[in-house]
Amino acid sequence: MEKKAQSGHRLVLVPCPYQGHINPMLQLGTFLHSKGFSISIVHTHFNSPNPSNHPEFTFFPIPDGLIADEISSGNVVAIMFTINANCKASFKQCLTDRVTEQEPQNKITCIIYDEFMYFSESVANDLNIPRILLRTQSATNFIACNTLIQLHSKGCTPFPDSMSLNLVAELHPLRFKDLPISIFDTLENVLTLMANGHDVRTSSAIIWNTLDCLEQSSLAQIQQQCQIPIFSIGPLHKIATAASSSSLLEEDTSCIAWLDKQSHNSVIYVSLGSLAFISEKELFEMAWGLINSRQPFLWVIRPGSVCDSDGIELLPQGFTEAVGERGCIVTWAPQMEVLAHGAVGGFWSHCGWNSTLESMSEGVPMLCRPCSSDQKVNARYVSQVWKIGLQLENELERGEIERAVKKLMVDDDGKGMRVRAKDLKEKIEVSMKGGSSYHCLNELVELIRSF
Repeated sequence: MEKKAQSGHRLVLVPCPYQGHINPMLQLGTFLHSKGFSISIVHTHFNSPNPSNHPEFTFFPIPDGLIADEISSGNVVAIMFTINANCKASFKQCLTDRVTEQEPQNKITCIIYDEFMYFSESVANDLNIPRILLRTQSATNFIACNTLIQLHSKGCTPFPDSMSLNLVAELHPLRFKDLPISIFDTLENVLTLMANGHDVRTSSAIIWNTLDCLEQSSLAQIQQQCQIPIFSIGPLHKIATAASSSSLLEEDTSCIAWLDKQSHNSVIYVSLGSLAFISEKELFEMAWGLINSRQPFLWVIRPGSVCDSDGIELLPQGFTEAVGERGCIVTWAPQMEVLAHGAVGGFWSHCGWNSTLESMSEGVPMLCRPCSSDQKVNARYVSQVWKIGLQLENELERGEIERAVKKLMVDDDGKGMRVRAKDLKEKIEVSMKGGSSYHCLNELVELIRSF
């Protein structure tokens, strides 16, 4: 199990146990391993990554103290509070054991932790190990969260419905309805978790999964207020080209053979992420909207995402017959492979930051249906700033869905979005090949080696 790096530098990575956080952390680990660092992953038992997918890393599970009722509640905010309360001692014990066991030339050089695993910083500080923070959401969302915290402290929350379409001062084009409020817990608890995640404490630097070409003004604003360096090294899924899958759900790769039979740019890929839920009525409206659009579609219906059922069994009667070969339905898809496929011409997404970056990196325009938190900020930027997509804002209704899919896939508006998406893809590629992300990656490696 012991793997030694050529450099003698061991890095400990602490991912947050949700798909949108695990992926970028393990992708970062893959990149740093390619630079000669030895990688150890310390993770919770809850949603633990599969070590066999990353044989080049060592994995150390630590008890998280979560009980079955907490996990089944799906309350992400409450789960994160429990993890941070329970994991500090077990993490410290794990590191202390590791430090005493290891040979001096392979000691722990640095701890890189997800912003929502903030117990890690306290332990690293106690053990005098340098620490770096990883932020897996957009820089603009970070600013929006800070604004929300400030508005709450002034007694301005909750916002009345009459304000929902009003623009938030200094956050153009975000409206009050776009602010990153979570559906999982009370606003008070959500903002406390945000504030804990935003506190850099004694960390030496911040790694951000974003790019200057997407968020230059937001990054500049944050760096101006931040006393430590920020490394915008995204998109992490592209720098870790040899990365294995870190999906917590089993991917159905049979959809790739179906995509191979479809025309170029003809398919709309539909996936609402690893956490979003929809009602049976919304499932019906999506189903008939997709059928009536007459566009080929690849639809991910995640088990448990519709009324705690498998979802597929709830599809309307006659749906399968009406679709025929024009549609393909799977429980989970190899998303990066799907978005890179030439047949895919649009992505109906919840607009989680990973999905947004993956779509932009392949030049695929988006149909946005955000559910909660940062997804609302991302969706607004996709439609209003980068102008590479449309947002479904009203109650899901089959006629509106049909019109939106056609607008994205075949109308002139959609063609303009596709051109802008391709331009953005090229800017991202430039950033990685000698541009800002490339330089930030090199500077990050040098900083870690300096420890």
